[in-house]
Formats: sequence, C-alpha cells, structure tokens
Amino acid sequence: MRVLRWCLALSSIAGVLALPAAASAQGGLSIKKTGFGAVNDQAVAKYTLSNRHHVSASIITYGGILQSVRVPDRRGKLANVTLGFSDIRGYTSPAYVKSNPYFGAIIGRYGNRIAKGRFALDGNQYSLDINNDPNSLHGGYGGFNTKLWAATQVRTSKTVGLKLTYTSPAGEGCMTNLASTPPCTTGFPGTVPVTVVYTLDNNDNLRIGYTATTNAPTVLNLTNHAYWNLAGEGSGTIYDQQLKLNADRYTPVDSTLIPTGTLARVSGTPMDFRKFHSIGARIRDNFQQLVFGRGYDHNWVLNRKGNSTGLVQAAVLRDPGSGRVLTMSTDQPGIQFYSGNFLDGTLYGARGRQYREGDGLALETQHFPDSPNHSNFPSTVLRPGQIYRTATVLKFSVEHGH
Repeated sequence: MRVLRWCLALSSIAGVLALPAAASAQGGLSIKKTGFGAVNDQAVAKYTLSNRHHVSASIITYGGILQSVRVPDRRGKLANVTLGFSDIRGYTSPAYVKSNPYFGAIIGRYGNRIAKGRFALDGNQYSLDINNDPNSLHGGYGGFNTKLWAATQVRTSKTVGLKLTYTSPAGEGCMTNLASTPPCTTGFPGTVPVTVVYTLDNNDNLRIGYTATTNAPTVLNLTNHAYWNLAGEGSGTIYDQQLKLNADRYTPVDSTLIPTGTLARVSGTPMDFRKFHSIGARIRDNFQQLVFGRGYDHNWVLNRKGNSTGLVQAAVLRDPGSGRVLTMSTDQPGIQFYSGNFLDGTLYGARGRQYREGDGLALETQHFPDSPNHSNFPSTVLRPGQIYRTATVLKFSVEHGH
C-alpha cells in the first residue's frame, strides 16, 4: 500500500518510558504540566517541553494543539512564533468556532479537502460533513481538533515528549445534527486508534510522529495545522518572511480549492518557491490559482530521489528581521502552504493582538487533498493489519545575516 511506503518508523518508540507526573529533566530537557481550563466540564492540561537552549513547545490536550513555540532570535530574545491563545476560552469562543482556523491542532481523520464530502472505497460509497461548502475539510465539524486527547509524558535517552492518544469511532466525520447540504449519512469507515507523539531534543528539533491502525478499510491523512510567524505571534504579517519549498510541481485547484488531478510545473509561475521568495512578493499577482485561493492555499508535490520514503526537506521559512529559521522535513509526499488568507481580524491572540489576513502561515505536511477521488495520487487507504506511521521534524535555528 502506497500510504505505508511514505511512512517512517518513529525512532526509539519501543523504548519510550513514562515520566513521573511532576516535571522531569535530563540534560537540560524538561516537561511541565499545568492546567488550561476545561471543556464540557473536562479538564484541559498544558504540557510544556523545554530544552537547554530555552526552546520550548507547549501542547494542550484539547485538539492536541501546539499552543506555543518559543525560540530565540539572533540576539537571543525569545518569542512565541505560532498563533494561538493563552487559555482554552480562545479555542472555544463563538468567534473561533465560526471562523475555525484550526490553530496548532492535530487534523484528522482527513487533513485538507474531500470533494463534495464523498468518496468510494472497495465499491462502497461514503459521505461526510460539508463544512467547507461544497466540500468536507479537515475531518468535518467534529474533527480531531475538537477532541480531548489522553496524555502521557514520555522520554527517550535524547528527547522529552508527550504522547497523545484518541480512538476515532466508525462513522466519525458525519454529524447529522448539524446542517450539511447534502446531508451526510456514513462518515469515515472503521474504528481508528491514533497516537501522536511530540518530542523535543537539545538540537532544537521538534518532532511530530503519528501512528494509527484500523479494523476496517478506511482513508487517513493526518497533519498538524500550526500557523507560523517567525517575527513573533501578533507582530504583523508574514509577507516579508521568505519561503523555500522543495517542489518542482504542485496540484492546481478549481474554484472550490479541490485539485483538478493534474501535477503542474511551478516554473514560470508565482508557485515557484524552489529558491527563497518573500511571501508577499507575488501574492497579489493576477494568477488564477492565487485568485481562487485569495492567496496561497495549495499543495506542493515534494521532490524525492527514486523511490526514497524517508525524511526529506520540505520547506525552509526564514525571517530576515529576527534571523529565525524553521526547516521542515517529512516522509509525506506533499506539503500544503496556506498564507492565512481567511484570518479576518475577529480573533485576538495570546498577547491580545488582532489576527488579520496574512498574520501567520501554515505548512501542513500531508498526502494530497482529495486523494480518495484521484487514483493517480499517492493512496491514503489504510487496511486492517497495516500500520499508518508518519513523521515530520521542525528544526529551529538562527541566521546571523545573509
């Protein structure tokens, strides 16, 4: 199965050990648990992973959300570089639920869009929530971003981390009590136990590893939806920050942001990020794909040598002002670059700053959107007896000038 050939086993998972409930440290690595409010009378916890360079990542059990990532700039000044809120009320407010930007969340069962919320598998037809009219997006109204995940503190000899678990029941992805036109009837098939492990090391690598199984044939496409602003959360737009993508091709979309099925060359278009480009330099060009997305909201096809299935560099994002650099590597076939086009100023982040269009960007490592409806795309089918494994590594560093 092609989806498994894209997967990379999480290193040393068999040797993961449970940590005590209190903060534990080894070699400058530590984890701290604090409260983060409650959802439906269920407590939400925040776990903060830290290393000896004072890099930290905070994860909350609601949605498995990456709530804060603090890294130094070229002068050693720390800042949170991911969009989010300082307490659970931000993630459950009416304004957030209405706009639903998925800040930092684990996305499932299916990251990105499925056309008209419909797909066929083994001769059976399945229907999903239409929550991004006319399509299904990120698992529907009750996706993984809305679930309370069970958490266990973990470590290896060189990392500290957090293991999150959630079992997705058969039929998830179809909330019949909510308006969906046409109405959904089945949801995703199969019961799917999912494990997501965040780990941090002293080399400033934050790794996200995903594992899942199923008791019936299904489709699965997991990712994380963090929004990045390397100048600091709430500091303004990301248009002057520079992006490089390891991709010669992308998947063009129609006006509803569903791939047409073709793999188009980036050469000669504003989709060409093979060399660093400022994100805002071409975003207002009269290029049909940018018109459809109101900016960048597309999947790039990552370059690979031969049939390699391991980690490959997917993206490098850098901020000339602060010197901060984020390098993303993954075993997935694609990456969705979304330039925050639908942030509309109704949300105020962790520092009380307004989030407007372009104030953050998402880089979602993934299989291609709408893959269940495109036989020429890498398969997202998972069958009983198979194990879904995939990993993405976020490397933080600093440039002192270029």
